[in-house]
Amino acid sequence: MGTAPAQLFPEFIVDTLGLDSVIGEVAASLVAAFVVGNIILAFTGVAGPWAKRKITAAFTDRIAVDRIGPYGLLIIPAAAVQLLAKELIIPEGVDRPSWDIAPILLPSSALLGFSVIPMGQLGPINLHLADPEVGFALVFAFASIASVSLVMAGYASNNKYSLLGGLRAVAQNLAYEIPLIVTAMSVVVFSGTLQMSGIVGAQTETLVTIAGVSIPSWYALVNPFAFVLFLTANMAEIGRNPFDIPEAPTEIVGGYQTEYSSAYFVLFYLGEFVHIFLGGAILAVTFLGGASGPGPESISFIWFVVKIWGFFLFTQWARAALPRVRIDQLIEIGWKGMLVLSFANLVLTAVIVGVIA
Repeated sequence: MGTAPAQLFPEFIVDTLGLDSVIGEVAASLVAAFVVGNIILAFTGVAGPWAKRKITAAFTDRIAVDRIGPYGLLIIPAAAVQLLAKELIIPEGVDRPSWDIAPILLPSSALLGFSVIPMGQLGPINLHLADPEVGFALVFAFASIASVSLVMAGYASNNKYSLLGGLRAVAQNLAYEIPLIVTAMSVVVFSGTLQMSGIVGAQTETLVTIAGVSIPSWYALVNPFAFVLFLTANMAEIGRNPFDIPEAPTEIVGGYQTEYSSAYFVLFYLGEFVHIFLGGAILAVTFLGGASGPGPESISFIWFVVKIWGFFLFTQWARAALPRVRIDQLIEIGWKGMLVLSFANLVLTAVIVGVIA
């Protein structure tokens, strides 16, 4: 059986500081959310300006940034200053406030998703903000808000290329979000719960023991077909190669973000990478046992970090190695391939679980 869920991060702060009042509980929740949010933003700050360039350079036999600080790490603050110092150009005819809200909505939706993600323990602290009974449904609901942001940016920019990018984002999300959620439902069938801690706990059971080594029942091992389906749909959901159709720089300039500069462009750039890490977190919780791994529970957060950065590395490999598909190919793969296979996987999973149960 899976282990009992640990005390949530806000509850830990309340108990540690003796905050018994309603105001104290609200303050503890805000502090916990601030800590978790800054951890994710720190990952994003490293990934966007530095790690993305270094990884892509390694795949393409280049050097990348190496002259600004040790290993080029000072490119992180340098890039931030460079982008934020640029003039914020507001084109004529844009639809405000939609044009202003869109770049704020993209990173916010991804950060909301982390509110229900169990990120594991770091010492006595369990980095898990909330564990509602429908947490698994909530995280997909939060993540799907991103498509609203892209549509708003597309139509509000008064630019044909931006509009095309927004329309492509809608078409892509419709074609791949349904297979993504249907495939995820097969995990719910296995675990019997929509609660995040329950899904992770179900994967701590032993699948098989080989030479004295216990192999956990991660759903990626139990149902590798579903894992591949989910990984593919997830790549389309976060808009990474070969599914970066909404931006497609060689086709529609910059897509939905064509008319954005300065701080607004930074918010879009930030949102893209936060969504990559959210996609990795959902994949880890759904198929890779969440934060579980060898060693004591008190270091499980390290395993969570390894898994989401592993997913980030995979997305950068895909960016360097896989060519972009055409928009008609993308839609055909989604509706004629992924949708059919995801429903077939769900039915087969339900039959297998029904027979075993």
